[in-house]
Amino acid sequence: MNVLHFVQQFFSDSAHWHGYDGIPTRLREHVQYSLIALGIAAAIGLPVGLITGHTGRGGNSLALIATAARALPSFGLLVLMFVLLGLGHLPVMIPLVVLAVPPILVTTYEAMRSVDPSPVDAARGMGMAESRILFHVELPVALPLILSGLRSAAIQIVSTATIAAYVSLGGVGRYIVDGLYQRNYEKVVGGATLVAVLALVTLGFFWAVNRLAVSPGVRRGA
Repeated sequence: MNVLHFVQQFFSDSAHWHGYDGIPTRLREHVQYSLIALGIAAAIGLPVGLITGHTGRGGNSLALIATAARALPSFGLLVLMFVLLGLGHLPVMIPLVVLAVPPILVTTYEAMRSVDPSPVDAARGMGMAESRILFHVELPVALPLILSGLRSAAIQIVSTATIAAYVSLGGVGRYIVDGLYQRNYEKVVGGATLVAVLALVTLGFFWAVNRLAVSPGVRRGA
């Protein structure tokens, strides 16, 4: 049997579309975990990246923090958090947030530093407050690159959120973990396909956000 046959068998089985282990339920759980983790990571990474990028200070420290965070294995951190904190959502959220903060943080910083200094200097010469310069001059120009950092973090979270199943939580990773345990490769392939579809949907979502939020002039320049 090939992979396409497993995919067809998985999605054509009506039992996979109903109940607590149905595809709609598992997708909802997976999206919920991903959105919470991305929201927390953005709440940490965006303000720090914007402020440090605006001031030009702390770039070396950010690079060091990002490198250290990327070196942490998500599954190993999950096991450690599970041992320390027990069952629950928190042991899952911590590895996902640690995974997502570095691309958001570093990309936001680099986006702010890449803004042409000429309009920034002109805004300061006109007496604009630093907060207005940040949000009305620098941020609109830096937005495409900032969104690319958020997109990268979101895809990493969606792909890695399958680890929630290893500590008895839900999500589409449940199909992969249970399928491996039961030697049911139809489930494994089905779960992997759902993760790939979610990643593609995430790409499409950020493409749409980029089209709507970034001004055409900035988009053409980027």
